[in-house]
Amino acid sequence: MRFVIQRVSSASVESEGKILGAIENGFMVLIGCREEDTREIADKMVRKMTALRIFEDENGKTNLSLSATGGSLLLVSQFTLYADCRKGNRPSFLGSGDPEKAERLYEYIIEKCREALPGLKVETGSFGADMKVSLVNDGPFTILLDSDTL
Repeated sequence: MRFVIQRVSSASVESEGKILGAIENGFMVLIGCREEDTREIADKMVRKMTALRIFEDENGKTNLSLSATGGSLLLVSQFTLYADCRKGNRPSFLGSGDPEKAERLYEYIIEKCREALPGLKVETGSFGADMKVSLVNDGPFTILLDSDTL
């Protein structure tokens, strides 16, 4: 499982001209799942992401978590995080999980984020939809969480 986490001052996702989710200060997270991913892996990823201390404290040090700042989450599924570009110029997406299983894991991740961050705004995209993501990356600050390295 992979999460691309961007600290943002604003982010939104739309599909077919309709805004699906929008946040101000927080994380915009692209989520990629593969066949071998499980709920246990998702739990580990959510725990790590929600505890990340990458917001500045009063001394300008990246020392505060999402919950400490009252930030928000925008969660967007992105199967292309498992693109394999080793052969030729056209990426293969065979490493991405079965779409039905990946959608169940995506929905589970959303649920777990809402449980982990009660009272904070958790917005989403739409699994499998053609989406347009807009964001202002604050920093820029981008982190890749990969379950293989946690």
